Amino acid sequence: MSAIINFSLNLDKLDKSKVIKGAKGNYYNVTLSLNDEVSQYGQNASLFDTQTKEERTAKSERNYVGNGKVVWTDGNISAAPMENKAIAQTTPASNDVDLPF
Repeated sequence: MSAIINFSLNLDKLDKSKVIKGAKGNYYNVTLSLNDEVSQYGQNASLFDTQTKEERTAKSERNYVGNGKVVWTDGNISAAPMENKAIAQTTPASNDVDLPF
């Protein structure tokens, strides 16, 4: 259940308005897309800006910021377990946050 993926990130494509300033540094949320097929360049992974729920619903175009390839895997990649729904339902609606996962 592990893999190593190398990426080449194009810093010029990062939307500076999406930088999140935190107490321990600045953060930028990206989403990894891993494909079963390899491109003509030998790549099978892409990074793009994490989209909001509204952007996903509107089928907005993704802003790709990097490409890469899996360089090692044990052959068993699994999805992370989902958050406990009972806990999520007790959170007040005013604290709703659009998480990237």
